Amino acid sequence: MTLKGKTAVITGSTSGIGLGIAHVLARSGASIVLNGFGDPSPAIASLEQLGVQVRHHPADLADAAQIEALLAFAEQAFGAVDILVNNAGIQHVAPVEHFPVDSWDKIIALNLSAVFHGTRLVLPGMRARNWGRIINIASVHGIVGSTGKSAYVAAKHGVIGLTKVVGLETAMSGVTCNALCPGWVLTPLVQQQIDARAATGIDPQQAQRDLLAEKQPSQAFVTPEHLGELVLFLCSEAGSQVRGAAWNVDGGWLAQ
Repeated sequence: MTLKGKTAVITGSTSGIGLGIAHVLARSGASIVLNGFGDPSPAIASLEQLGVQVRHHPADLADAAQIEALLAFAEQAFGAVDILVNNAGIQHVAPVEHFPVDSWDKIIALNLSAVFHGTRLVLPGMRARNWGRIINIASVHGIVGSTGKSAYVAAKHGVIGLTKVVGLETAMSGVTCNALCPGWVLTPLVQQQIDARAATGIDPQQAQRDLLAEKQPSQAFVTPEHLGELVLFLCSEAGSQVRGAAWNVDGGWLAQ
């Protein structure tokens, strides 16, 4: 399929899952608006090599006003936001009774509230054009829990609930809203968990194998490209009646 003439805004996309999704959409011709902290130059260069137009906006998605600025920037640059991939996220691990309140607030703001703000802001234009795709990168933790991850699990459960509501509210339109629920993807967040295990004296490769074996029966990581190809499918006509879904991409995690 081709996405020429379409514009995709992907949050948290200067590396990891977001950048992988950006590459898949760019290969299909979409103009890309990246978002994230740090130097975006390598990500921009890698996408421009695919022959598409790329912009970057450093919005802090914990701030609703900056989300509005990001989407206004995208519309000014390319005329419309046709595809919104809500991917940005942060993590903190601690038992509930010791969970820092400021960490809870930041995780809810970035992992859940930002999804709401982005969605509410792009929906009017998508409805007016009668075409749009909102794809939320949730997690298996939007369906099941894990100890120590109260804020992340609560936020991702909320993302799936919001996805269902938006899917229903747009059901008779050309706009769809769905969520992807990846298991372990080798992102910096997951690498931190592997490093923490290795710091106890375990071989780093063994720490990685142990992490996978605990949850993911395939014992292989989901890749950003896997997720990008599913995003591309959801943008296609074949995906037009997938609405309000939470699609597991987890190596069998939730089949257990």
